[in-house]
Amino acid sequence: MATTHRASKRNEQKTAANAKSTTTAAGEQSTDAQPTRQTTSGQSASPAAARTTERGGARVTRAKATRRTATHAPATRKTAAGSRSARRAATATAPTPSVIEPVFDAYGEAAAPTIPVSDPSQFGRVVVMDVTPNEESNRFPARVELGETFRITAEIFIEGRAKTGATAILRNPRGREMMRRQMACTNAGLDRWETDLKAGEHSDLKPWDKEYATVKRQLGDWTLVVQGWEDSYASWLHDADIKVRVNDDVDNALKEGSALLRRWADAKDSHLKAAQRGVLQDAADEMDDESLSPADRLAAATSDAVTELHHTNPLRDGLSESAPTTIRVQRPKSSFASWYQFFPRSEGAYVDKASGKIVQGTLKTSVIGLERAKRQGFDIVYLPPIFPIGVTNRKGRNNTLVAGPDDPGSVFGVGSSEGGHDTVDPKLGTMDDFKSLVSKAHELGLEIALDFALQCSPDHPWVTEHPNWFRHKPDGSIAFAENPPKKYQDIYPIDFNADMPGIEKEVERILEIWIKAGVTIFRIDNPHTKPVRFWQDVIAAVTKRHPEILFLAEAFTRPGMMRALSYAGFTQSHCYFPWRNTKEELEEYLVTTNCDDGYYQHNTFWPTTPDILTAYLRDNGIAGHAVRAVLAAMGSPSWGIYSGYELIENVQRPGYEEQIDNEKYEIKVRNWANAEQYGISALLTSLNRIRREHTGLFGYHNLTLLESSDENILAFARHNPAELTGTGKPETLVVAVNLDGHNAHQSSVHFEMPDFGVDPKTGAHLRDELTGRDFSWGWDNYISLAPWADVAHVLNVMY
Repeated sequence: MATTHRASKRNEQKTAANAKSTTTAAGEQSTDAQPTRQTTSGQSASPAAARTTERGGARVTRAKATRRTATHAPATRKTAAGSRSARRAATATAPTPSVIEPVFDAYGEAAAPTIPVSDPSQFGRVVVMDVTPNEESNRFPARVELGETFRITAEIFIEGRAKTGATAILRNPRGREMMRRQMACTNAGLDRWETDLKAGEHSDLKPWDKEYATVKRQLGDWTLVVQGWEDSYASWLHDADIKVRVNDDVDNALKEGSALLRRWADAKDSHLKAAQRGVLQDAADEMDDESLSPADRLAAATSDAVTELHHTNPLRDGLSESAPTTIRVQRPKSSFASWYQFFPRSEGAYVDKASGKIVQGTLKTSVIGLERAKRQGFDIVYLPPIFPIGVTNRKGRNNTLVAGPDDPGSVFGVGSSEGGHDTVDPKLGTMDDFKSLVSKAHELGLEIALDFALQCSPDHPWVTEHPNWFRHKPDGSIAFAENPPKKYQDIYPIDFNADMPGIEKEVERILEIWIKAGVTIFRIDNPHTKPVRFWQDVIAAVTKRHPEILFLAEAFTRPGMMRALSYAGFTQSHCYFPWRNTKEELEEYLVTTNCDDGYYQHNTFWPTTPDILTAYLRDNGIAGHAVRAVLAAMGSPSWGIYSGYELIENVQRPGYEEQIDNEKYEIKVRNWANAEQYGISALLTSLNRIRREHTGLFGYHNLTLLESSDENILAFARHNPAELTGTGKPETLVVAVNLDGHNAHQSSVHFEMPDFGVDPKTGAHLRDELTGRDFSWGWDNYISLAPWADVAHVLNVMY
């Protein structure tokens, strides 16, 4: 800091300079009437006024003529026919003149100006391009959950050797700035800049909670802008440091630096407080003190205080802003969700000892399924279709063509004489029974998701009421569903070509019925077999009335179709996780799920479903089920389990990747007392506990793969920087998994400590959230995992 003498001298110099400036301005004669602007000293000056300064002992005169861009409109000549309205019209259509106002330092050097931009195709003084996320020209907004950490990037540069800086600004739907963060250059060769942001704060409030209005106010379309600017301080410091070290033109370099610091202190954009301005002015005074050595004078400009201001309140010359990017902030559980699926007809089912026949469960007995899901820590219960099941061509056990007298049929053969998609299957109960089940779920803090399979059995009321909704063969019969050589004789697919508006209206009516009954999420069966526009229209209509409603797409199909369904409004999506089993496949898929794709397609990881039982789970037993549960729960913010996973139900139907005695076609009687012997139920509970305790880490944009030396050991980390955690400390989980369900493996795992906020001098202390054991880590770390002991580590970095 400057001495009292130096500070007093600075004030005297300012007073003298102001007096001189006032005298000069008063004595000037002007022959042309010109607009005036404020100079950096606060005095009015003509844009064409000559600026005389002292520079290196010589007097330098600079003409400060105002430059105008090519969009400047020429003067309009008045004509005899010119009326007031005509002049107003001309004024309205003429481009507004864009004035570039340069800013000069004490030695007459102009800083990079902010160049007005009147068209999205124009560049500012600094080039800002390729802001991500921004797919399809911002037609479909990037989507994040409230409080989810997400990463944004941009390409930012300026000509020549000048340094650049970048700032990301996030504003809520009302235009209020909610977060501003400096960006870091992560790839200098490609001019790539990045930073992490967070829209609002995470909440566990549910749509039926009284306080949910506080959540709702934060939802909607937020705005992201990226500002690029010339970092004049960094550019000057780079050259000055070299010149001082080699003793080349040192005095001029230091004087330029002191002038820059003074200009920085007066820059309104830097939003400096009085004390902060004093730091810069004092540093400038020391730089001008020729009694100090060049090294000491330079040190004044690189003190901790100045360096901190460069980080928090930089001098931003040539400020240039990107076009706005829309970030759609959605409600809790739109990304971070734990699903549990069960069939109501199997919950509470038992074998009648007298008859030997199965007595199916009902909506009333399904409460035991809710309670099991709650104990294991899940927050969404997903029910398959609960509508009446057709009789014509009803399928029997294991998809046989002929059903037995006691076979209940496939839940996906929707519709009978008892009703269609708007009716509860009488064998399960009534609509009041369903509402009671939903009410019980809400008491437990669980959401109810309902499967909506838009297809019909031959007995569905639509077949007679709306025959044009189905495709007919030349012989007049309705075509059943098929995917040759597969045939689904019990299902009629919908044909959307004749009356799509009518089908949309009916589907919206039906969804409204279930929403009123308490459903907050719909899982849509095979949406990729229906027009994308159909879903876009339906989802838009539903969410306009009920913005809290979420949609899960059960779409195992081409990437383009899955992406289009996400654009159309599906909040989450099934994906190909079950078939990604090797280390190479999983690493690729984890990156695909947790990257920019995650702004649009929210992959939810399910190890099994009623339709899927992979060879990996068939062949790796209990250890394989544990491995896939860890990968699903830790690898994606959204994951799900199909009931029976806890009992290691892993026998495939010969020739198919699905279970034998599939629950889609029959009622399962399970002995849940056996679940404890496998340990999977306890593992599921632990994984959901870890997720709840580290909610902020489970977004689609903060996963990093870690190098591991063994091909069977997969390692990755989830990390949030200290600025976004709310605790002032970083937060990190490190996951390491042995993919081999039969053999132990050892591996070295590389941990790039600075990337995760760990000081290499002290190393990292980690606690295994699954076992409670402690570990100390450095750069490269030895781990050993065995399927009969620990299949995985979930390590919490203790900061």
